[in-house]
Amino acid sequence: MNLQVRKICLLGDFSVGKTSTVRQFVESRYDEKYLTTVGVKIDTKTIHFDDRSIKLVIWDIAGTDQATPAYKSYLRGMAGYLLVADGTRPETLTAAQGLQQQLQAELGDLPWVGLLNKADLVAEWQISDAQRQELGDQWQLTSAKTGENVEQAFSTLARNLAT
Repeated sequence: MNLQVRKICLLGDFSVGKTSTVRQFVESRYDEKYLTTVGVKIDTKTIHFDDRSIKLVIWDIAGTDQATPAYKSYLRGMAGYLLVADGTRPETLTAAQGLQQQLQAELGDLPWVGLLNKADLVAEWQISDAQRQELGDQWQLTSAKTGENVEQAFSTLARNLAT
């Protein structure tokens, strides 16, 4: 079996749950303590599907709503990305969509999956059902806390990266 290695990045605004999502995916755990990511944190995990294996090198990049030159340097060599927004803070979705448009304009059509995070707090969401439906299939409702759809989101991206 041939092992492919792909660099992916988790992108999005501050406090949307990027680090918690990676921890849930890699370690199957959630930590209540909030620690701000400074720069980048790198993890890896190998996913097996069909007759393939793909090792994801996961770059958890500090939150931002704009791709600055320093930020862009972290993106070099990226094969795809997960774009994370917080369902309780609609401005993070707007920022994520703007970031995605900027990245697409500069980097082309890289595979990506959107995560509308904090599904465990859906009663507190300020994004309507209609807004969620408008996002389309590219976006998945996830919860880093409960693990809801986290594995699925990474697997979807991994399948899109496999060649």
